[in-house]
Amino acid sequence: MLKILYVASEAVPFIKTGGLADVAFALPKALRKLGVDIRVIIPKYKDIPEKYKREMKFLTNFEVNVGWRRQYCGIEYLKYEGIPFYFIDNEYYFKRDGLYGHYDDGERFAYLCRAVLETIENIDFMPDIIHCNDWHTGMIPVLLNEHYKKYGKLTGIKTIFTIHNLKYQGIFGPEILGDLLSLGMEYYNPQALEFYGGVSFMKGGIKYSNIITTVSKTYAQEIQHPFFGERLDGLLRWRKNDLYGIVNGIDYDIYNPSKDKYIFEKYDYDSIEKKEINKLKLQESLNLPKRKDVPLISMVSRLVNMKGLDLVLHVLDEILSEDVQMIILGTGKPEYEWKLKEFAYKYPNKFSANIFFNEELAHKIYAASDIFLMPSLFEPCGLGQLIALRYGVLPVVRETGGLNDTVNSFNEYTGEGNGFSFTNYNAHDMLYTIRRALNFYKNKNTWKKIVKRAMIEDYSWNNSAKEYKKLYEKLTTYKM
Repeated sequence: MLKILYVASEAVPFIKTGGLADVAFALPKALRKLGVDIRVIIPKYKDIPEKYKREMKFLTNFEVNVGWRRQYCGIEYLKYEGIPFYFIDNEYYFKRDGLYGHYDDGERFAYLCRAVLETIENIDFMPDIIHCNDWHTGMIPVLLNEHYKKYGKLTGIKTIFTIHNLKYQGIFGPEILGDLLSLGMEYYNPQALEFYGGVSFMKGGIKYSNIITTVSKTYAQEIQHPFFGERLDGLLRWRKNDLYGIVNGIDYDIYNPSKDKYIFEKYDYDSIEKKEINKLKLQESLNLPKRKDVPLISMVSRLVNMKGLDLVLHVLDEILSEDVQMIILGTGKPEYEWKLKEFAYKYPNKFSANIFFNEELAHKIYAASDIFLMPSLFEPCGLGQLIALRYGVLPVVRETGGLNDTVNSFNEYTGEGNGFSFTNYNAHDMLYTIRRALNFYKNKNTWKKIVKRAMIEDYSWNNSAKEYKKLYEKLTTYKM
């Protein structure tokens, strides 16, 4: 049986700031169903709810070298929905408000990388592969090669490094090499960890892992070019034969309109007409006019540049000049938040700006909407469009990253497609595509066919988990 240790900086249901947390739960869950002994390890943060902390069992403790420091490490264990979770306990590093953005993040995550490797030596589980995720875990392959394999310990372990978003890289001063990682200055060169005057955890993961994956096939190609490559495109081109794109899925136990506890009225492929009940009740709760015939456009998103907010704001007056209603849910850049609030004041019967995040409201919006807008500048994978399709909401997306891999623009001549898309990062191209979707919305038979096609497709983790399993099997046979 394949044995995998899945390392992440966050995981549902314990702690979440972004999509990585969803993946760190849903992918192991799907892989265990395929017979893979995969276990997850994350830090034991202060913000993990007490109900989970009370269920954790203490396994062992030991000390971890962080440069010249000797730091405590406790390992606690909890099995949740069949998945074994290990928690790295160190109150000095993790008993704080929030997960990231602390002055000593370089030290905190250098500790995490070393603690994961020491954990393997102190628990009854020897993995074939350590699966690392994003920059917080990027030094694990480096430390494994330098401090463990050289001395005959953990010699058979292979590594996979998954890039969820290349933009966030974990770059710190060169002093961390000796001070935190016990690495010599030979690593401070462009062929190793040096990155424009600093040291990059992300570069470490890409350079020293056996295999690199990212979260969609298109993004795997895009990041080999300067616009998307965040100054690592040269290294990624160099490693292109070891770089794989596997699109994320969604957890069908969480996102299922026939069982969703959050939505007003449950529905499925055979009862799509019940979406209207969700629309009317959401309109009422958000003080919009109750109209089942009006097309409802939604965005559930972080309000940041990468999500295409510049495009939306540039033509929002023109969008709202159409016979539509629009709902936005999310937080982000204050400038975007203020402008959206202004539009809500200007168009009280057409536009609802919900400048906060609420999981229950997000589900209600998916269940009520007709069109889901996701015009991203770049999008490694994207979960919003997958959830929308699952709930029979047709996405309007820009053809980038995972959006390009999962949304096929409707072709009125062949009848194929599950949404609408545009190529250039251009506000009026987006506006044209929205108007095109609105035009098809008027033809109820055509629209219903597209919605049914969207709902019947499989966006679960089943297919992606099978691809990961094949990759694990391939890697265990590698001669390194």
